[in-house]
Amino acid sequence: NIASTYLPKPGIERVTRAYHFAEAAHHGQKRLSGQPFIDHPVQVSIILAQLRQDADTICAALLHDVLEDTQIKPEQIKQQFGEKVLFLIKGVTKLTALKINSREEMQAENVRKMFLAMAEDIRIVFIKLADRLHNMRTLEHLSPEKQIENSRETMDIYAPLAHRLGLGLIKWELEDLSFRYLDPVQFQEIREKVTGKRKE
Repeated sequence: NIASTYLPKPGIERVTRAYHFAEAAHHGQKRLSGQPFIDHPVQVSIILAQLRQDADTICAALLHDVLEDTQIKPEQIKQQFGEKVLFLIKGVTKLTALKINSREEMQAENVRKMFLAMAEDIRIVFIKLADRLHNMRTLEHLSPEKQIENSRETMDIYAPLAHRLGLGLIKWELEDLSFRYLDPVQFQEIREKVTGKRKE
């Protein structure tokens, strides 16, 4: 557990409780890949632990889908993990609900500003970026149309946002994953030049 390398013991105990709470809440749910749903919030929390985020952020990452996708009520989150964790989860939910229309209707730059304005706590944006990163890592399980749509959105919104926040490695990976679906031919050509190998 990466978080255990830098969080104090009380923080580790809260993160462990959040994991078990989320696992129980998502019991029986699966991703399109067929993997248990809990794998997604766990991977999101790992990304955030690699960024050495605090215990509230890691807990909120583990719990970020429970209000939308399970029967868990906000009061239960508040009682178990406190007002701050509930605030972060609600912030992520609010960002997720922000529907991005065509570029003509809403420029990407304006959407980025809206993200930052809506996210009253920057940790909300960190969780959302980690959420998008893991979703992009598993994009092969979506339809081709959704792959293109998500990749364009990632290239227009999330990668520049990561850059603005100084998250260079996340920006690079988001762009790389998006490019794979937006221009697969050129992506493969570049990959072959870099690795010196041709795809069999």
